[in-house]
Amino acid sequence: MAASSPSPIFPGFEQARVDTLKIRDAADVEQAVRAAIASEQPLEIIGHGSKRLIGQPMATNALLDLSALNAVVAYEPNELIITVQAGAPLADVLSLIDSKNQQFAFEPINTSALLGTPDIGTIGGMIGAGLAGPRRIRAGGARDHLLGAHAVSGFGDSFKAGGKVVKNVTGYDLCKLLAGSWGTLAVMTEVTMKVMPRPESERTLVLSGLDDVTANRAMTAALGSPFDVSGAAHLPASAFRADIGGFADPGSAGQALTLLRLEGITASAVHRAAALAVLLAPFGAAEILQDAASAAVWSSIRDVKSFAADGALGAWPVWRIVCPPATGGALGQALSRDTGGDVVYDWGGGLIWVALPPKPDAQAALVRTRVNAAGGHATLIRASEQVRRNIDVFHPQQDGLASLSERVRHGFDPKNILNRGRMIRGTAT
Repeated sequence: MAASSPSPIFPGFEQARVDTLKIRDAADVEQAVRAAIASEQPLEIIGHGSKRLIGQPMATNALLDLSALNAVVAYEPNELIITVQAGAPLADVLSLIDSKNQQFAFEPINTSALLGTPDIGTIGGMIGAGLAGPRRIRAGGARDHLLGAHAVSGFGDSFKAGGKVVKNVTGYDLCKLLAGSWGTLAVMTEVTMKVMPRPESERTLVLSGLDDVTANRAMTAALGSPFDVSGAAHLPASAFRADIGGFADPGSAGQALTLLRLEGITASAVHRAAALAVLLAPFGAAEILQDAASAAVWSSIRDVKSFAADGALGAWPVWRIVCPPATGGALGQALSRDTGGDVVYDWGGGLIWVALPPKPDAQAALVRTRVNAAGGHATLIRASEQVRRNIDVFHPQQDGLASLSERVRHGFDPKNILNRGRMIRGTAT
């Protein structure tokens, strides 16, 4: 428990500067949630706090700290599964599975560069945020790799969902709801994840000088080919940073770059890269990055280092937009033209990162008008606390979907105790 005086609000826990409830096990989580219900005191759930700057600001002085739940419960490389507690540092888990030549295939984003925070993300934060990287177009998202979870609901009761094998779910798969819920449904204490073998080799084709719409067409052609492309991104010239890794030639800066990744055994990756280069010849000659150089550039794309907090655009708000890939190039061009902002494309144009010149509303009305017309949704990932108070961070849902989402949330947390107000503006009090 936290060292200091006993908490008057949460019996059995000690009080530091605020009510920081240091959890030792799932029983502690149950106790803390039940005490919060009894006192009508909402809880902010944190691991190490690496993503606290994302979402609506929450009005609570009670932190449920899961950082002590950091054990690897079981790892079975031959079965391609790992079970860990929710507070386990993501970097440590990635290092462990990498030592067995395995990976989380959905490439979880490391938000530390983008937010300017320490690299202290946890497994629970990874699942709660549900932010997948470039390989999502082939491997799916975090929710597709979550096999099972132990959690405590807003009733203060422990429950278990899913299991420890891939084909273990019949009926309602609660795990899928926890992924991307930002801690608003339940407090995860333990999760079981699917891991996958790390590819032996990778190659990345780089096309230079394409405009956004032409690059969108090139990425669509590559993704529609039989060559099993696992990454398709476009960096307009204004958004490219020569220090993002993978490019030894600083002269690459100043050019728009379209990148297409192929992975697998070496012979296959080499053959498919050559064949894809021929297919894309009408878009220009392709440079090919190999292995370490390829991995470096995709790591940078995954973590949106073009808009890193320590870079030239570090003070600019950053939006994350998901839209139909076919509309991505035109949408990104329009946003860049209308706002004076910079854009980066991933997922073949289906994911657009947009950095905009600072304004009190982060140009939310314009962004959402454009995004709604394209059939997408936009989330404000980086902005000051005041900006996040002024606007909806998460994309407002249509009435029917919002009603369904509220019924689901109420079914897990009827008193709105867990991360109250993080996803919906105006519900923090």
